[in-house]
Amino acid sequence: MSTAMASNGIQISDNKSQKPSSSAFKQQKLPSWSPILTVGTVLPTFFLIGVAFIPIGIGLLVSSNQVQEYALNYTACEQIVNKKPTGEKCSEVIGKDISANCECRLDFKLDEDFRRDVYFYYGLTNFYQNHRRYVKSRDDRQLLGEIKGSTECAPFDQKDDKWFAPCGAIANSLFNDTFIILRRATGIERSVPLMFSGIAWATDKNAKFRNPKTSAKNLSEAFKDTLPPPNWQTPVWNLSSDANNNGYENEALIVWMRTAALPTFRKLYGRLSHDKQDNEFNYVNGLPKGNYTLVIRYKYPVAAFKGTKRFIISNTSWLGGKNPFIGVMYIIVGCVCLLLSGIFVFIHKKFGKSTSEILNITQRTPYIG
Repeated sequence: MSTAMASNGIQISDNKSQKPSSSAFKQQKLPSWSPILTVGTVLPTFFLIGVAFIPIGIGLLVSSNQVQEYALNYTACEQIVNKKPTGEKCSEVIGKDISANCECRLDFKLDEDFRRDVYFYYGLTNFYQNHRRYVKSRDDRQLLGEIKGSTECAPFDQKDDKWFAPCGAIANSLFNDTFIILRRATGIERSVPLMFSGIAWATDKNAKFRNPKTSAKNLSEAFKDTLPPPNWQTPVWNLSSDANNNGYENEALIVWMRTAALPTFRKLYGRLSHDKQDNEFNYVNGLPKGNYTLVIRYKYPVAAFKGTKRFIISNTSWLGGKNPFIGVMYIIVGCVCLLLSGIFVFIHKKFGKSTSEILNITQRTPYIG
C-alpha cells in the first residue's frame, strides 16, 4: 500500500502500484536495429536507385507512347438540320431550352490504323466531380435494388411523395450526349459498330449495382412508383435498347457514378465491336484509317461552368491507356538520385573522413574546425 499527501493535508492511499510491469515492451528492451548511415551504404543506394529507375521510366514512357489516341473537341459545334448547318451553336440551342434536340456533325480523318481493341471516351473539363457535397449525394443502398432513397440525396431525393430513381446529384448530372461514328469510303457511308457492355468495372457491376427484385416481366413495373431525376429525359428502366443493360445495372450509369478525382477527366463511352466485317468495312483487327464523321446528339450543357467536351478514340497497351506521367516521374527520380550520388561523392572526396575515423569518434575526440 502506498500513501500520498494531498494539497489540503489529507492522506490518500492507493493500493495500485504506479510502477510499470517488467515486460520487454514497457521497459523498452525490445531488440532493435539502428543502421549507421555511412558513405559506403548511402552512395551505392542512391546510385542503384538511379540506375534502376531510369530504364524502368524509359520502358513505361515507350509503352505509353505506343498507345494511339485521337481527340475531337465538339463543344462549339454547329447545329445541323437536314444535313445543313444553321449557323447556330448547339450550346446556344440547349442554353435556351434544355429539352431541345440539337444534332451536329464533325468530319475527321484517321491517318493510321488503330490496332488492337479500340475504346471510345467522352471527356469533360472544369467539372468538379470531387466536390464533397456532390460525392456524398447518392444512396448506395438504393443502387443495390431499393426503391426508396435517403436524405443524403437531398435536394434530388423525392417529389410528390415519389422517390427519384436513382436519387442524388451524381445521378441527376448523368452525361447524356450520344454519338454515332460514320465511316466514309468509296461513296459508301456506314456506322461503326459499337458495344456498350463491358465498359464498367467488374467490381461495380457485380457488387454495387442491382435492379429491384420483382416478379413482373418488365423492369418498368419495378420502377412504376418512382420518378426519373429532374435533368433526365428518360426513365432509368429505359436507358438502353438492351434489356440486360437497363435500370441500375446500366453500364453508362455505373461508369458515371464512379466519380473522377480531377476536374479534367474522361470516361468510357463504348468500345469497338470487332465481329462485324464485310468487303468494304472490316473491324476485326481494329479501326482502319480513313475518313469518318462523328454525329453528335448534343444534350449536355457545359457553358454554365465554362467547361469543354471532347470525343476521344484510343487503344491501350499492357500498362493501360496513354499516361506518360508515370514514366516521366521514374526518369526524373532516377536522374535526381544519380545527381545526388555524384554530389555526395564530390563532398566526401573533398571534405569527408574514412569510415574507421567516423566509428572511432568518442566524446573525448578533439573537435577540428
